[in-house]
Amino acid sequence: MTVTVTEVAGRVFPLRDRARRPSELAGRDRDLTVIGELIAGLPAQGGALLLSGEAGVGKSALLNAAEERAATAGIRVLRAACAPFECESFSGLNQLLLPLSGELDHLNDLHRSALNAALGLGDGPARDRLVISSAVLALLTGVAAGGPLLLIIDNWQWLDQASALVLGFVARRLSGRPVGLLAARRSGSPVPFELDLPGHEVPPLSDDAATRLVTARFPGLAPSVRRRIVTEARGNTLALLELPVALSDQQGAGLAPLPAVLPLSPRLRALWSPPVAALPAAARYLLLLAVLEGTGSLSVLRAAAAGQYDIDDLACAEHAGLAHVDAATSRVNFAHPLIRSAVMSGSASGDVRRAHRALAARLGDQPGRRAWHLAGAAIEPDEAVAGQLERLARQARDRGDASQAVTALLRAAQLSPGGRAPGRLLAEAAYLSATVTGELPLAARLLADARRAAVGPAGPLEPDGALPAEVANACVLLNGGADIDTVHRLLTAAVGAWSAGPPAGGTAEPHGGETALTALNAALPTLLAVCAAGGRPELWAPFDAALARLDPADRAGLDLLAGTSADPARSAVGVLGRLDAAIAGLPRAADHWRVLILAAAAARTDRLAGCREALRQVTRQAREGGAVLPAISALTLLSQDGFRTGDWDEARRLGEESLRACQSHGQPAHEWLAREQLAMIAAARGEDGLMRELTGPMLRWALPRGAVAARMAVHRVGSLAACGRGDFAEAYREAAAISPPGALASHVPHALETVLDLVEAAVRTGRPREAEAHVAAARAAGIAAISPRLALLVAASAALAAPASQAGPLFERALGIGGADPWAVE
Repeated sequence: MTVTVTEVAGRVFPLRDRARRPSELAGRDRDLTVIGELIAGLPAQGGALLLSGEAGVGKSALLNAAEERAATAGIRVLRAACAPFECESFSGLNQLLLPLSGELDHLNDLHRSALNAALGLGDGPARDRLVISSAVLALLTGVAAGGPLLLIIDNWQWLDQASALVLGFVARRLSGRPVGLLAARRSGSPVPFELDLPGHEVPPLSDDAATRLVTARFPGLAPSVRRRIVTEARGNTLALLELPVALSDQQGAGLAPLPAVLPLSPRLRALWSPPVAALPAAARYLLLLAVLEGTGSLSVLRAAAAGQYDIDDLACAEHAGLAHVDAATSRVNFAHPLIRSAVMSGSASGDVRRAHRALAARLGDQPGRRAWHLAGAAIEPDEAVAGQLERLARQARDRGDASQAVTALLRAAQLSPGGRAPGRLLAEAAYLSATVTGELPLAARLLADARRAAVGPAGPLEPDGALPAEVANACVLLNGGADIDTVHRLLTAAVGAWSAGPPAGGTAEPHGGETALTALNAALPTLLAVCAAGGRPELWAPFDAALARLDPADRAGLDLLAGTSADPARSAVGVLGRLDAAIAGLPRAADHWRVLILAAAAARTDRLAGCREALRQVTRQAREGGAVLPAISALTLLSQDGFRTGDWDEARRLGEESLRACQSHGQPAHEWLAREQLAMIAAARGEDGLMRELTGPMLRWALPRGAVAARMAVHRVGSLAACGRGDFAEAYREAAAISPPGALASHVPHALETVLDLVEAAVRTGRPREAEAHVAAARAAGIAAISPRLALLVAASAALAAPASQAGPLFERALGIGGADPWAVE
């Protein structure tokens, strides 16, 4: 069977799929309530309301909703949208009242003449503003006698002064009349005069509402891209809807890295760029330095601009509300992230390179940041800069910032002069994308690029690149349509090729590249996961052989995880001492994978309590650094811990977060583990319908792929649920499918978990000999020595299987087992 990466990972939705157009009012319940109260009160008392908010925050959408709601309620609506180029006197009043021109004949001569002249509908002498204001109030009152009336005015800040004064007069006299005025203005913009009306500030959307809006409007966005959009938009509705439009399809789908500063769409440029373009050249260049420098440090900006500009040149940017020089923190702060994008979009490429060079020259004591600026200034391959970026990628990876590591590797590949380096760097970026950030489409594309780079004079990828590439390919295949055996063969072949290559500790590639030994250490966790998912003894031999080549200090806990996963009933006891010692050192461990490997071994042996804080730390750091898969694993383990210790609400919350992350990143190979924890909670609570919803997809994924572990997990959930509802015949079938009575199946950890279920189901269905045989098997395997919880289960099983006269003392003995108190569920 031959499976290519393209066939598996080619499911990329178009970025601009607008078939689903959701309401743009996500998260606006409070704002709609305020508007609804105004509309509901119009027939009886009238009223006025002034909405305020930043440009693009969604005020016009709220006015649209108000117009729809009013029309549904049978309220007539008159609407005007002001523009800065319409500044003639009474131009706003003309737009608003023109639909009522046929009603002017019902006014008295003075009022009719005044309005005809003011609105440009007829000749006549100009009238005093008080007369015109009274005429407008009389006109509206007369029209409203036939039914309530709502005036809606968008962009009040651009309303001509004459109209604003008249409408202000009218608004203060609407009480008791079935007429309402709803206006919206841009916060911070100058207005003809301050309108003394009840106001409501329209805030930016919450992150949750912003995420829902972007997800519904742009379903093809990669999760990491969606998070970046939400962060940069900072709740601004227009930005949320327009920033994705400015991205290429590859960028939106996660197939190409995003730039440090997001580009603007034409609509956003029209909104944000004019005030930046109006600044003097000195201020624009200083803002460009601040954008590229990233932190806004005044000392760095002064040094980079020395001899050219002074920080005081930013005064005009402050007056324009674009940025603020904070003397307390010695930093330049932008009023909104999109101002950074506007600065970049208005800067020539030569100015950008010049600014990067100036910053690099002032950051000699910070090699990582200096490398980024040198890369930004480079326009042709540069081996020295590529090497610096590769070292920077290693550092970012080690501190958990996988997203930055991938970006650095890709830029290093672009700047590498040739040879094997570009392919090796692209392969490592693919590996991190597949195993850490969870961006499988990007990993597939980078794999293809790495293989193309390795064709020709450079030759094939060496172990430093070949092994990470095969691991990335395995992850893509496993989450696609490939079965466990196919992925296992691919990985074992790659590991075997390494075994025939350089010895452990071989020479490193240029620029401090990974040694083949480290590449193997990166491949083995994936191979272990495949062996565990396969649930068959023969899968483990290649893993054991490769692990044996590593020095004990280089195994990062893999031998402990293997000892507790491959055949825990027979091998877990032998590693407990070393596992306890390793867990004791976890608070000092910074490497996410070491924490997760040890925590997974701890989960098999009921030692997760010692890993909780380390797992919480992994979750926090992984979220910040875009390390999606470590976060998913940590959340799933914490959910398992919560279930076993009785904190089911928290366990469900964590499991649901893990499941959502799996689904949004297309990770079914991890998804079934999250589903297992949620299904266990549902089974224990008697929520059988929910349990079936959770386990159905597990089976649909597991059966065609030969994922025995996932299938056994479904049987384990089924046995618990059946016991809970008293269907012991079904419970017996489910538990016996994992491990037959009188034997503990090897290489199936679930066999330990269902000892009590099988014994109870056997006793309840008249199978005493089978119950006794299973208790004997559990005792012979010595699983009670693994943990107090398992000791409790074995003792309780013995009590259930014993004659009635002996059961009481045996149950008392079980409850007296030391250390069993934390296991409230059991």
